[in-house]
Amino acid sequence: MGKLLCIIPARGGSKRIPHKNIALFKGEPIISYSIKAVQESGIADEIMVSTDDQAIADVAIKYGAKVPFFRDASTSNDKAGVAAVLVEVVNEYKKRGMEFDYVLSVYATQPLLKPENLVKAFEQLSTTEGAESICTV
Repeated sequence: MGKLLCIIPARGGSKRIPHKNIALFKGEPIISYSIKAVQESGIADEIMVSTDDQAIADVAIKYGAKVPFFRDASTSNDKAGVAAVLVEVVNEYKKRGMEFDYVLSVYATQPLLKPENLVKAFEQLSTTEGAESICTV
Protein backbone atom coordinates (compact mmCIF):
# COMPACT_ATOMS: atom_id res chain seq x y z
CA MET A 1 0.00 0.00 0.00
CA GLY A 2 2.94 2.37 0.41
CA LYS A 3 4.80 4.00 3.27
CA LEU A 4 2.77 6.17 5.62
CA LEU A 5 3.98 8.96 7.89
CA CYS A 6 1.63 9.97 10.70
CA ILE A 7 2.07 13.54 11.89
CA ILE A 8 0.46 14.61 15.15
CA PRO A 9 0.59 18.41 15.42
CA ALA A 10 0.87 19.47 19.07
CA ARG A 11 1.83 23.08 19.64
CA GLY A 12 2.72 24.05 23.18
CA GLY A 13 1.37 27.59 23.14
CA SER A 14 -2.38 27.10 23.51
CA LYS A 15 -3.82 30.23 25.07
CA ARG A 16 -7.25 28.88 26.05
CA ILE A 17 -6.03 25.67 27.71
CA PRO A 18 -2.28 25.72 28.40
CA HIS A 19 -0.59 22.41 27.54
CA LYS A 20 -3.95 20.96 26.48
CA ASN A 21 -2.18 18.32 24.37
CA ILE A 22 -0.72 16.69 27.48
CA ALA A 23 -3.55 17.50 29.89
CA LEU A 24 -4.87 14.40 31.63
CA PHE A 25 -8.02 12.80 30.26
CA LYS A 26 -9.24 9.77 32.19
CA GLY A 27 -5.81 9.54 33.85
CA GLU A 28 -3.66 9.68 30.69
CA PRO A 29 -2.23 12.57 28.67
CA ILE A 30 -4.77 13.29 25.94
CA ILE A 31 -2.12 12.97 23.20
CA SER A 32 -1.46 9.38 24.29
CA TYR A 33 -4.85 8.28 22.94
CA SER A 34 -4.03 9.52 19.44
CA ILE A 35 -0.60 7.89 19.52
CA LYS A 36 -2.06 4.58 20.73
CA ALA A 37 -4.82 4.60 18.10
CA VAL A 38 -2.30 5.00 15.28
CA GLN A 39 -0.03 2.34 16.81
CA GLU A 40 -2.91 -0.11 17.15
CA SER A 41 -4.06 0.53 13.58
CA GLY A 42 -0.71 -0.70 12.27
CA ILE A 43 -0.90 1.54 9.20
CA ALA A 44 1.94 3.96 9.97
CA ASP A 45 5.58 3.34 9.22
CA GLU A 46 6.48 6.34 11.40
CA ILE A 47 4.48 8.22 14.03
CA MET A 48 5.88 11.64 14.80
CA VAL A 49 4.72 14.54 16.91
CA SER A 50 5.38 18.00 15.51
CA THR A 51 5.85 20.29 18.49
CA ASP A 52 7.72 23.30 19.76
CA ASP A 53 7.49 22.22 23.40
CA GLN A 54 9.88 19.95 25.31
CA ALA A 55 7.20 18.75 27.77
CA ILE A 56 4.98 17.62 24.89
CA ALA A 57 7.96 15.96 23.20
CA ASP A 58 8.79 14.06 26.40
CA VAL A 59 5.23 12.74 26.74
CA ALA A 60 5.05 11.82 23.03
CA ILE A 61 8.29 9.86 23.22
CA LYS A 62 7.15 8.11 26.41
CA TYR A 63 4.11 6.81 24.52
CA GLY A 64 6.08 5.66 21.49
CA ALA A 65 6.00 8.54 19.02
CA LYS A 66 9.10 10.15 17.58
CA VAL A 67 10.09 13.79 17.85
CA PRO A 68 13.09 13.95 15.52
CA PHE A 69 13.07 17.77 15.40
CA PHE A 70 11.19 20.74 16.80
CA ARG A 71 8.90 23.05 14.89
CA ASP A 72 10.18 26.26 13.46
CA ALA A 73 8.92 29.49 15.09
CA SER A 74 6.95 30.26 11.90
CA THR A 75 4.79 27.15 12.39
CA SER A 76 4.48 27.51 16.16
CA ASN A 77 2.41 30.67 16.38
CA ASP A 78 -1.35 31.26 16.59
CA LYS A 79 -1.61 32.02 12.89
CA ALA A 80 0.15 28.92 11.55
CA GLY A 81 -2.20 26.41 9.97
CA VAL A 82 -1.91 22.65 9.95
CA ALA A 83 -1.01 22.61 6.24
CA ALA A 84 2.14 24.64 6.91
CA VAL A 85 3.09 22.23 9.70
CA LEU A 86 2.61 19.20 7.45
CA VAL A 87 4.69 20.75 4.67
CA GLU A 88 7.44 21.62 7.14
CA VAL A 89 7.55 18.05 8.47
CA VAL A 90 7.52 16.39 5.04
CA ASN A 91 10.28 18.71 3.81
CA GLU A 92 12.41 18.06 6.90
CA TYR A 93 12.06 14.29 6.44
CA LYS A 94 13.06 14.68 2.78
CA LYS A 95 16.20 16.55 3.87
CA ARG A 96 16.98 13.56 6.06
CA GLY A 97 16.54 11.15 3.15
CA MET A 98 13.14 9.79 4.20
CA GLU A 99 10.14 9.96 1.88
CA PHE A 100 6.62 8.60 2.29
CA ASP A 101 3.79 7.77 -0.07
CA TYR A 102 1.09 8.94 2.34
CA VAL A 103 0.80 11.46 5.15
CA LEU A 104 -1.76 11.05 7.89
CA SER A 105 -2.54 13.98 10.18
CA VAL A 106 -4.10 13.07 13.51
CA TYR A 107 -4.91 15.71 16.08
CA ALA A 108 -3.49 15.32 19.57
CA THR A 109 -6.88 15.94 21.15
CA GLN A 110 -8.80 12.97 19.69
CA PRO A 111 -9.21 10.53 22.59
CA LEU A 112 -12.13 8.75 20.89
CA LEU A 113 -10.27 7.97 17.66
CA LYS A 114 -10.66 4.30 16.77
CA PRO A 115 -7.83 2.34 15.13
CA GLU A 116 -10.28 0.48 12.90
CA ASN A 117 -11.50 3.77 11.43
CA LEU A 118 -7.94 4.71 10.55
CA VAL A 119 -7.50 1.36 8.82
CA LYS A 120 -10.74 1.77 6.83
CA ALA A 121 -9.84 5.30 5.77
CA PHE A 122 -6.35 4.28 4.67
CA GLU A 123 -7.70 1.30 2.73
CA GLN A 124 -10.22 3.53 0.99
CA LEU A 125 -7.61 6.15 0.11
CA SER A 126 -5.02 3.68 -1.11
CA THR A 127 -7.44 1.69 -3.25
CA THR A 128 -9.45 4.52 -4.81
CA GLU A 129 -7.94 5.42 -8.14
CA GLY A 130 -7.08 9.09 -8.42
CA ALA A 131 -7.73 9.81 -4.74
CA GLU A 132 -5.22 12.21 -3.23
CA SER A 133 -6.70 12.74 0.21
CA ILE A 134 -9.39 11.65 2.62
CA CYS A 135 -10.81 13.38 5.67
CA THR A 136 -13.43 12.75 8.28
CA VAL A 137 -16.62 14.80 8.52
